[in-house]
Amino acid sequence: MNGFVAAFRNEVFVGLRSLGTRFVILTPVLLVAVQLVLAKLTESTAAARDNLLGSDRFNDLVAEPAYGNLVDGLNTGLILLGLLLVAQSAFSFSADRDSGALRHLIIRRCSRSAVVLAKFAYLLLMAVVALSLLLLASYFLSGMLWEYGPVVEDGFELISEAEIRTELLLGLRLAILPLPAAIGLGLCFSIAANSATQAVIAALGVTLALDMFKGMMGDSADYIYARFMPSLLNESYLSDVGRLVRGYSDVLIDERFIQFNYWVPLPSLLLLLVAGLVLVRRKKI
Repeated sequence: MNGFVAAFRNEVFVGLRSLGTRFVILTPVLLVAVQLVLAKLTESTAAARDNLLGSDRFNDLVAEPAYGNLVDGLNTGLILLGLLLVAQSAFSFSADRDSGALRHLIIRRCSRSAVVLAKFAYLLLMAVVALSLLLLASYFLSGMLWEYGPVVEDGFELISEAEIRTELLLGLRLAILPLPAAIGLGLCFSIAANSATQAVIAALGVTLALDMFKGMMGDSADYIYARFMPSLLNESYLSDVGRLVRGYSDVLIDERFIQFNYWVPLPSLLLLLVAGLVLVRRKKI
């Protein structure tokens, strides 16, 4: 326990002074802010063009509530954050090993397992901070640029604001659950690889490969945590929420998919952590 505490304090001390930590935390927020501002500018430009041309096309449309743009921003931010966390976790252990800092820490007071668990705990803490900033920035910026409210068409309320919030919270919860497993994958490559560069390239390569091939795996993909993460080929429930909060009625909710989303990420994380702890005992440092 003392070894874990010392290793975790070391991670926090270094992380607070690391450019990589700031990059992982702030980049998704900045990207989402740019996306939302550009979406508002595009919308305003279309409205101004239609007014100049004397067209009523834009004016006849019902203004979209802010929730749709909020979900779009969260999807973008979570996609980038997932990739950054994989890269950062793949870099963490291997970079310390390459620099010699890891050997110094192990010789002085910490076991290998304690160092791995401390790095995982710090990466989780970093993910929590990044997610909190992303959620707060996305919510308040969307509210500033658009107006939150129910989906209304021809004077009839299609989806109430309470229903929208329920679906949004469910989508967020399901999208966040696989992130610790993604961190575990990066740590495994960080331990197994021979250099930090090799670890980052391999971890990102496998993550993108899982994303590309999950559609070809049929029902087998339900047993892979990456199936449920927001990604470039997005099949997460949060992507369906983006359609639900806009009033689309053709969205099919698969209860089996949601159940797998709840149950698969945790065993995947435990398997990856155990694999990392076994590898670190056999790896030459």
